[in-house]
Amino acid sequence: MRVTISAKLKLRHSPEQKAMLDAVSLAYRDALNFASEKAFEMDKTSSAPKLHKETYAVLRERFGLGAQLACTVERQVAANYKTQWTKLKQNIQARERGFTKRRYKGLDAAPRFVSRTLEYQYQRDYSWKKDGRVSISTLAGRIVLEFDGYTKHLESIAQGCETGAAKLSYQKSKKQYFLIVALNLDLPDPRPTDHKNVVGVDVGQRYHFVATDKDGQSLFEKGAAVRQRKDQFARTRKSLQRKGTRSATRRLVAISSRERRFVADRNHLLSKMLLTRFPGSIFGLEDLTNIHDRTEGRRNPKASKKAKRAKRRRSQWSFAELQSSLAYKAPLHGSLAVRVEAHYTSQACYKCGHTSKGNRPGAGLEFVCEVCGHRGHADRVASVNIGLRTMLVRQDWMSTGALSVRPDVSDVEVKAARLSRYAELRWNPDTSLAL
Repeated sequence: MRVTISAKLKLRHSPEQKAMLDAVSLAYRDALNFASEKAFEMDKTSSAPKLHKETYAVLRERFGLGAQLACTVERQVAANYKTQWTKLKQNIQARERGFTKRRYKGLDAAPRFVSRTLEYQYQRDYSWKKDGRVSISTLAGRIVLEFDGYTKHLESIAQGCETGAAKLSYQKSKKQYFLIVALNLDLPDPRPTDHKNVVGVDVGQRYHFVATDKDGQSLFEKGAAVRQRKDQFARTRKSLQRKGTRSATRRLVAISSRERRFVADRNHLLSKMLLTRFPGSIFGLEDLTNIHDRTEGRRNPKASKKAKRAKRRRSQWSFAELQSSLAYKAPLHGSLAVRVEAHYTSQACYKCGHTSKGNRPGAGLEFVCEVCGHRGHADRVASVNIGLRTMLVRQDWMSTGALSVRPDVSDVEVKAARLSRYAELRWNPDTSLAL
């Protein structure tokens, strides 16, 4: 099993070496903007080969980039335009379905690149030295630098783990360059017998997560404090936007970066909390693809302040970052994360199987089954249902040898078959759930 992690290395550069890194990063950014303008003129093309024919010679001569860096510029610009086209198509579909009235304007002008970040290819633009240093390509040739980083990452590099592409990133506040390297780690292939515990994880906004294992032990993590901090960021951002001055704009950039770091740090802590509390487990995560499109609804200019605040909170819900953080950390801690369908997890009674919106009175946190009368915390009920579905995945894995079973039928039939199997699942705390 191969796992890719990112190692952030702090480069120890002298003033002369920093000037060389400044030159190559600024030239790379200018080259990106030049290629972006050319792609826009070529009917907003997302084809790297077409862009190569038009820009390669200019990128080499005018900006002084090496052959590999020039090709990387073309691929990055082409990928950016492909992303813009995808967002445009998604916006058209959302407008047709009435989710929004706003027209996507990302392709009205050529995308601009502002960040001083460039991509290096291993053994072409950068390489490791035997003495624990790194060789980096610049406009004036190679420079060899020492670096610092997380101890485990440094050990993996010293042991010769497979290395992928790297990004040279500049932190303006510290006037410091970092090299963010992709490390490919080879881990033992997981087996069902390696994971004795199954944990269902329900993510939300009022509670960042509610996790319940096969023995009924639950872990709740409230999100009120984080929500208040985000609201504070929102109020500050709104006040600065009203001023509209240049200093306010600079402050907005700083606030945005601070909020992004705060959210990322929080999600990393939450994922680590789960892995520490339930070691060696299979974590079941809800597949919440396109959840924002399903929950945002239509834009209402006459909405109350409370409704607008709720919509803003939904749009800032960073469940995907939490799930991805847990997914990539799990194999490193001897655990595993799988995705299961999220349909009706908080509406289905895990004791009698009755599924209905009426089981959630007032769409609140209380769950009351209309048939058997079972009561409980709605998020905990959802986590139990997710855990049951994860157990089903584990059973299929043990019987078939494959972690995911995908019948050769249409998506609609797959969904119907799986939901039918889920409706038969029951959980009884008096019954042993030993796996």
